Amino acid sequence: MNRSIRPDAVLVQAVIAGALSFAHLHDLAAAAGQDGWKAWAYPISVDLLLVAAWRRLRSDGPSQLAWCWFLIALVASLGANVATAGFLDLAHPPAWLRFGVAGWPALAFLGGTLLAHTAHAVEDPGPVVPAESAPAVAPERVAPTPEPEPLPAVVPDPAPALPAAAPAPVPVPAPLVDHARKVADEHRTRTGTPIDTDTLRARLGVPAPMADAIAAQLT
Repeated sequence: MNRSIRPDAVLVQAVIAGALSFAHLHDLAAAAGQDGWKAWAYPISVDLLLVAAWRRLRSDGPSQLAWCWFLIALVASLGANVATAGFLDLAHPPAWLRFGVAGWPALAFLGGTLLAHTAHAVEDPGPVVPAESAPAVAPERVAPTPEPEPLPAVVPDPAPALPAAAPAPVPVPAPLVDHARKVADEHRTRTGTPIDTDTLRARLGVPAPMADAIAAQLT
């Protein structure tokens, strides 16, 4: 399907402005002593440096290098357009104009090389530091109850047979009595009441008859 070609006003304006700027740069270079093909190369050099700096700004973002050479090329282009408006006698150009036009190729070469081969400096954000979380509140620790020290197994001596009405007393070793006394003192200090037989038996891990015999010696 054929598409109708419609002129773009912005494109037409850009072509006209570029042609005028190109002609002004050519005239200024020719007036400064650059004749022949050299006068035509100057506007190409200025416009290419301007475009290269602008593309660097568009692709890599703002940077001092790209802005510096963009402003240099813009001043060279704008200065040539203004100079050809009658502010300078192009028939007798001043020495500084000849000096600037003669030194422009080296300056443009330096700018183009730096724009093409200098990597864009990206600021390092640094290591990502995670946000500090609120410190966990440790639960209040309760002092554990000291466990009774393990005692050697005590094998009671066989007692002689007695009548059923009078059971034989259970012998209790002296170390076990001393340990039971410490447990009873600790219980009294902690609770303020004397230790009962069931608690004493549970703490010492002994049978009920031996717990009764130990409790009788603690009183």
